[in-house]
Amino acid sequence: MAARLRDDELRAWRALLHAHLDVTRRLDGDLRREHGLSLTDYDILLRLANGPRTGLRMSDLSERVMSPPSTVTRRLDGLVAHGLVARSGHGSDSRIILATLTPMGRQRLRRAAVTHLRGVRERFTNKLTAAQLEAVAVALEEVSRPHQPP
Repeated sequence: MAARLRDDELRAWRALLHAHLDVTRRLDGDLRREHGLSLTDYDILLRLANGPRTGLRMSDLSERVMSPPSTVTRRLDGLVAHGLVARSGHGSDSRIILATLTPMGRQRLRRAAVTHLRGVRERFTNKLTAAQLEAVAVALEEVSRPHQPP
């Protein structure tokens, strides 16, 4: 195995890292400025909105959100404190904690979705042709896997 990346490998790797950092920082800034939510907060609210009506177990939520479990727990604490998410026990098993989206959380998510979608388009999808979008999706799905919504 080569001791260093080829130029094409390094270029692709750097482009991925820089694009991800730039786009996510800007999306996070937009959401914080306009809605008082971080990108992680938005992701949590979205996962809860798309999950079962009864809520998601904390372990399931941590697996679905694109942040480390400790970050999810900390951000969830803030969302609960602001009345956007509720925590509740699950039946007779006190070890299972469910997180559910509150009506206020659903309303905040709807408003924030407008900002998020606008940002994704302005900072990413509108900069690429349809063929480039397809190529990016195919290439990145090869690296990880196709995204499976909750």
